[in-house]
Amino acid sequence: MRIYSWNVNGIRAVTRKGVFVPFIQTELPDILCLQETKAKQGQAEIDLPEYKEYWNSADKPGYSGTAIFSKTEPINVLYGLPDNLVEEYKVTGDVYGDPNKEGRILTAEYDKFFVVTVYTPNAKDDLSRIPLRFNSWDPAFLAHCKKLEEKKPVVFCGDLNVAHTEFDLANPKPNKGKKGFTDEERTGFQNFIDAGFIDTLRLFKEGNGYYTWWSHFANSRARNVGWRIDYVLVSNSLKNVVQSADIHPYVTGSDHCPVSIKLDI
Repeated sequence: MRIYSWNVNGIRAVTRKGVFVPFIQTELPDILCLQETKAKQGQAEIDLPEYKEYWNSADKPGYSGTAIFSKTEPINVLYGLPDNLVEEYKVTGDVYGDPNKEGRILTAEYDKFFVVTVYTPNAKDDLSRIPLRFNSWDPAFLAHCKKLEEKKPVVFCGDLNVAHTEFDLANPKPNKGKKGFTDEERTGFQNFIDAGFIDTLRLFKEGNGYYTWWSHFANSRARNVGWRIDYVLVSNSLKNVVQSADIHPYVTGSDHCPVSIKLDI
């Protein structure tokens, strides 16, 4: 079972560049999770008849959004956070809008596990979305994954908009305290680890140099001066069936590259 995740930074853009379908035809994912689709289903010309498509698009055109392409039809699909968690954790709108209307979470249930794709809100340069992230979004999303886990194991993946440790970005010292590397965001990620979820890449690779996002400035991608903010995490019960975990920096078309795992399941 091959599960891939990719922040495409606009599905119409990567399609126009001619990289999306060839990527799928080369990598052959069984399940492909997308973030930042910036489109509704049907707005991009995609000819992949062997895949079922599920889209959670933002109310605002050309913004945010997630999707799942799956060779196997899920048992059930859930769009967004459950209402009770939205209420419990006060995941409400701020000056930037309501994250519940931005298509940021999509959950698919399969026979043996759940797959969740997530596009976590950016903290913003002035850190004005840190309260949303730290007090509401991260705890609510963790609660969502833990609730699913009561039924069967969970694979969740996507753009979490945080570098967990100093190994997860090329220049940690000058970026400490800035968006994507604040104590609050890093704590939010650590809470997933403390809850028993496994950062799959770290089962196979140690140290720095493994990045999934690069700035467009200063030839950052060619020099591999980047950040690892895209992840695949799994329930601890799946740890022993994770055969591999990889990043795919040679796949272009977005400022992010895909990440993947292979499960013996």
